[in-house]
Amino acid sequence: MKMIDHQNISLRLKGRRMKNQFFKSIFFVSAITGLAVLGILLFRVFSQGLPHLDWQFLQSLPSRKPELAGVKTALIGTIWLMGVVAPVSLLLGVGTAIYLEEYAKQNRFTRFIQVNISNLAGVPSIVFGLLGLAIFVRAFALGTSILAAGLTLSLMVLPIIIVSSQEAIRAVPRDLREASYGMGATKWQTIARAVLPSALPGILTGGILALSRAIGETAPLVVLGLPLFLAFLPKTIFDTFTVLPMQIYNWTSRPQAEFHAIAAAGIIVLLILLITMNSIAVFIRDKFQRRY
Repeated sequence: MKMIDHQNISLRLKGRRMKNQFFKSIFFVSAITGLAVLGILLFRVFSQGLPHLDWQFLQSLPSRKPELAGVKTALIGTIWLMGVVAPVSLLLGVGTAIYLEEYAKQNRFTRFIQVNISNLAGVPSIVFGLLGLAIFVRAFALGTSILAAGLTLSLMVLPIIIVSSQEAIRAVPRDLREASYGMGATKWQTIARAVLPSALPGILTGGILALSRAIGETAPLVVLGLPLFLAFLPKTIFDTFTVLPMQIYNWTSRPQAEFHAIAAAGIIVLLILLITMNSIAVFIRDKFQRRY
């Protein structure tokens, strides 16, 4: 009887090892496939774009001649856009998270709001483009301005910032709040001087990653009707503008191979911006994160 039990145990262990090795192989192949596809894409982009990436390319305005075309208008427009999206989305997102976590009572209405915020984080970006077209472009008559596009993208990334800020605030130990109350601090003093400084790394990390997503979005801006070709720089937030994804889309939609090459150079510039922002998020998280 004992010999039979040992045999059954050995067979079960052998089956578990085989199953573990099977799934490990699947996951390994999946990872290698993803990395291989990414490597091919990066190789193609860099091999085509690097010869055209120079200071003249960054300083030149768009042109119908590929040898004269540059990315300056789109790059400046992207910076202008982030100048609107960052303060609007961060202020509204962090403020909403503070209210839901520190002030709002836990009832059906609060849970309803929480569920809808979580659902909005998964809504396709083109839906926010339609919303921005109806409200900001037409109802508020802002047209294809920096302000209209910035408010639209702020709505798109707002749920992500709210959820990440809530998680950062929720991670602050309750003992820290109790110690602040014990010292005679008010509710707001506790939030401003104890909770927010502790949650700031997580809030900034989530915010920067959300802004990184906003930089790379094209669908909402296409719905808003942003021009694909613009040969002047915006001066105020009410001016028409274009951004890097729109400029890249314009170049890739043309049949000439030369435009495809400078589109690859534009992709490299966009990748540098995204990698820089994501690196800042990682640095903030690692540098200022507190261990409790």
